[in-house]
Amino acid sequence: MNFKRYQHVERYETVETKGIEEGVVYVFPKLDGSNGSVWRKGNELKCGSRNRELSLDDDNQGFMKAILEDERFANLLLLYPDWRLFGEWLIPHSLKTYRKTAWRKFYVFDVYGPSGVIHYNDYAHVLREFEIEFIPPLCRIEDAKPETLYEMCEKNTYLIDEGIGEGVVLKNYSYQNKYGRQTWAKIVRNEFKDKHRAMNDPLDIKEKLAVEKKITDKYITPHFVQKVYEKIRNAEDGWRTKYIPRLLNTVYYDLIREESWNFIKENKDPQIDYKQLKRHVIMKVKKSIPELF
Repeated sequence: MNFKRYQHVERYETVETKGIEEGVVYVFPKLDGSNGSVWRKGNELKCGSRNRELSLDDDNQGFMKAILEDERFANLLLLYPDWRLFGEWLIPHSLKTYRKTAWRKFYVFDVYGPSGVIHYNDYAHVLREFEIEFIPPLCRIEDAKPETLYEMCEKNTYLIDEGIGEGVVLKNYSYQNKYGRQTWAKIVRNEFKDKHRAMNDPLDIKEKLAVEKKITDKYITPHFVQKVYEKIRNAEDGWRTKYIPRLLNTVYYDLIREESWNFIKENKDPQIDYKQLKRHVIMKVKKSIPELF
């Protein structure tokens, strides 16, 4: 098997995840680490980050070294050579309140086989037998109400020493979206707060916003910016002023790559001035981390 990129987890209540709450939904804690994968190719264990296959010279902050030195993964994939493990390599990003004993471990959140994703109920007991860490669901809900799913964000204390986790991931193993894709949905805590505020606060009447500002106001959150900043800082072993253009361009790139489909559909195929959009992104980044500028 060769490298396989993990699917993009879409935002809840977008066109990509409409109807995912219909049926049985497993609500999982969302960890704030670095995406990783492990699989077997011939007699070798292979490891990947979110976007590429790793090597010991470029191993995603010790991830590959840790996996190759841990016989549990070799033993598991010897017995299940067609499995591919996806998970979170827990290293500091924007959320730093995990327990001290939780860091620098690999937590499996999905397993794929030759036919695609394997149900949690079918892989959990196997990983438990091999004593491999995996993320358990917070709950299982049938025909969930959206407000119940948003509230689950406040119940995510998985591996947290103090406070609450980043958010939750929703998995309905029987669900396919309108485009025929099986996909997962995510809710992060700032989205929960925005939703809760929208349901309870008095209505404010505002002038119609330009579509470029509407997009950046919704998607370029302080959390979004902080995650990009932390990835650059970790990759470069520290922060320097010369990385500011890289930060600005990466935030803009991630917005276009990850959210274009959502904001195009939400705004009904709008005419977008991308120069103005980038200008609003830059302004939002500066507002989110003013100490860098």
